[in-house]
Amino acid sequence: MIPYVNPHSLKLGPIEPFGIFVALGIFLAARIVVKQAARQGLDPNPIHDYAPWGVGIGVVMGHLFHLFFYHPEELSKSPFQILKVWDGLSSFGGLLGGIIAAFIFFRMRRVSFSKYADAFALGVAPGWAVARIGCFVAHDHPGLRTDFFLAVNFPAASYGGPRHDLGLYDALLLFAITGLLFALRNSGKLQNRLLHLFALLYAPGRFFFDSLRAPPGDEFIRYVDARYLGLTPAQYFCIALAIYGIWGLVTKRASQPGASTTSTGAVGTSR
Repeated sequence: MIPYVNPHSLKLGPIEPFGIFVALGIFLAARIVVKQAARQGLDPNPIHDYAPWGVGIGVVMGHLFHLFFYHPEELSKSPFQILKVWDGLSSFGGLLGGIIAAFIFFRMRRVSFSKYADAFALGVAPGWAVARIGCFVAHDHPGLRTDFFLAVNFPAASYGGPRHDLGLYDALLLFAITGLLFALRNSGKLQNRLLHLFALLYAPGRFFFDSLRAPPGDEFIRYVDARYLGLTPAQYFCIALAIYGIWGLVTKRASQPGASTTSTGAVGTSR
């Protein structure tokens, strides 16, 4: 069983460990996407230009998703709660914001997003995993009480004893998916379909993990995610991800051997 460490004891002045890991995850994801795009012979400059838009819209959408779907009760705190983008973030909301930003940005630039999809899969998976370590360090996703060997030994007085820590489980799943995606990239299999595979692999795991969340009415955990017809918002998003993954794997074809993926523009440059 994993010992419980109070997240407040890990603060560096005003800096929370959660924010550090989220920033590291974003940085790692961006670096890998750029490098993978260059490795495929694609112009990495659209990624450089997209990054601030993806992060900015992702943060805003992550906060709004958290506020309106996970914890709508927070809207009663203050009319300015909606503007406090740092106060509560949903990873799925952030992903949705990044998707919306990518759809608009690549369409406006007249650049095919599908050419960069593999690079995004290879960057988002490990970046998301690192950010999820921040969730684990902050212990902001306590689950059901359990004696599972990977459970965190939460204090009995405030948490009721050992519980699943879903931030840890999610990080482990994402790191495992990352390893598989890179193995498939190196073997040349499922080229142009890695993003769909990522969605299909992540969806059932995350759906299951959310079934382990502390439920409404838990005597110790008051700050629990809202349920709609018994499911969390993330579980509905997982269903959409699974559909997207299946659709892509069934309908898309890998590039033919020897086919050029090079697009116009400087390759391997950074700015």
